Amino acid sequence: MKYAIVQSGGKQYRAVEGSILEVDRLTIEPEKTCHFEEVLLLADDGKVQVGSPTISGAKVKGTVMEHIRGPKIRVFHYKSKMRYRKTQGHRQEYTRVRVEKITVGK
Repeated sequence: MKYAIVQSGGKQYRAVEGSILEVDRLTIEPEKTCHFEEVLLLADDGKVQVGSPTISGAKVKGTVMEHIRGPKIRVFHYKSKMRYRKTQGHRQEYTRVRVEKITVGK
């Protein structure tokens, strides 16, 4: 099984050909292709290549499926006997990407 560890938005993801990744929001429109060029690790049937810090020439090609929003998170601050209450919400935006191909160039 061929897979790669890629970095996008300061986070690392495991990309397998044919799988779907939810990465932080990208500025690419749906149905367009995207390339992850920061490949940190590449494994192909027991043969593993580790980059220092990245593998030169390695790319992961994907297709942007859609932009989605994650669940709403409520942050509530409270101090007893002080009449202090503060509520804040956050909803993270993600991009769903289908991994098409993992390539290694020389």
